[in-house]
Amino acid sequence: MLLADENRPNILLAISDDQSWIHTSAYGSPAIQTPAFDRIAQSGALFTNAFGASPGCSPCRAALLTGRHTWQIEDAGTHASSFPLKYPVFPSLLADSGYHTGYTGKGWGPGNYKISGRTQNPAGPSYSKHKLKQTPAGISKTDYAANFADFLEDRHENQPFLFWYGGHEPHRSYEKGLGEKNGADPEQVEVPKFLPDDPEIRSDILDYYAEIEWFDQHLAKMMKTLEEKGELENTVVIVTSDNGMPFPRAKANCYEYGIHMPLAISWPNHMPGGRHIDDLIGFVDISATILDLANVTYPTDKPGLSGRSFRDILMSDKSGICDPSRTAVFSARERHSSSRYNNWTYPQRAIRTADYLLIHNFRPERWPAGAPQKYETEDKLGPEHGGYHDIDACPSLTYLIENRNNPEIAPFFHAAVDKRPEYELFNIKVDPACMKNLTGKPEFQSIQQDLTVKLNNYLKETDDPRVLDGGEIYESYKRYSSIRKFPAPE
Repeated sequence: MLLADENRPNILLAISDDQSWIHTSAYGSPAIQTPAFDRIAQSGALFTNAFGASPGCSPCRAALLTGRHTWQIEDAGTHASSFPLKYPVFPSLLADSGYHTGYTGKGWGPGNYKISGRTQNPAGPSYSKHKLKQTPAGISKTDYAANFADFLEDRHENQPFLFWYGGHEPHRSYEKGLGEKNGADPEQVEVPKFLPDDPEIRSDILDYYAEIEWFDQHLAKMMKTLEEKGELENTVVIVTSDNGMPFPRAKANCYEYGIHMPLAISWPNHMPGGRHIDDLIGFVDISATILDLANVTYPTDKPGLSGRSFRDILMSDKSGICDPSRTAVFSARERHSSSRYNNWTYPQRAIRTADYLLIHNFRPERWPAGAPQKYETEDKLGPEHGGYHDIDACPSLTYLIENRNNPEIAPFFHAAVDKRPEYELFNIKVDPACMKNLTGKPEFQSIQQDLTVKLNNYLKETDDPRVLDGGEIYESYKRYSSIRKFPAPE
């Protein structure tokens, strides 16, 4: 029998693609069933305040892999760029220390890691040969669970493993009507306050739920495999996502539904179960924790880690706040899709405390979701409102555009696509949808000033180009996906 031990546990990292924190049954969403996620939360800990490093997949995954903030990893901190070799990634560090490593599905990407001199995806060797013959439209045919079984068969006796299960779900596109086809009830959908409550929106959200459930089903199969092999007790299972739901004003935004991630962690017979942890956890902390659990030391001759391990929280029997020193987490974005003139970015930095979220929009003169109009050909402009490519194409976006002149729908449309002020402040306890900007209100002036100072000081301490010299270097990083053409700003 292949066994890890207490000093070198197996690690199964499951990361979905585009899932906001609230959308599992463990967090209370009534219209979705995620028994595998719920089981991990019950046997270990459910984290209520985990935050992605970026609201976009490629930079967030790069930050997770390196344990460094997106502004500390050069090209890899933007979407669809390269991944400088000088930044070590934890799968390689674990492999060098004797771990069997691999991934299935989506590792790091989109982007071009080969141009940086890497010989494999930063998530590790690929296990991808098993495919499903038939899946709903929009769902990957990758048989994640079967590939995990292959991975386990490949390792040596007594060798601990690290496996990255990267589901392509719930990334768009979706099979329209899949949620209702699976028997889900539209009336149970809790529509976020930044979207209009309409049957079209509810149906779109149900289809998103259906893909989360698909991801969860493969996770359940992997856990069953571990149980059958007698390995589950010595496996740390970490389940999260890379950024928020692919809907207007969520994914690709530093709002709550763009950066607040689901997170459940279990280690049966080692960490106490049934706990809800309210500590603020960033993705760079997850990287540090994985290295700590694997008893791997980060190389001293390389750029250092930005996060710190929360192994002590995992092993504690406490719930609620376990480490009062964790007072803030940080998130950021630069380029997401190609959505503006000359491939310009939309730079944001955010600080999240237990109660408040402050966002600094460094270029408020730019369009946050993309310029409204793009060129269809070299010299022919497309239709108005056809350039919002930082919002994934979807029925919900189409609905907002088509109904933008309806007085009841117009506020949602404008909240998703209009230009924004330089600073935005939200009281998350009363406004998790981030619809009521509190900047400039006298009663919140001291809070805004305090958070602005803390954010700026942290960015300076961690050498963020945006605060050091304006950050124009981000406009120079090459994009390895398609680039659209937009009119020059007036």
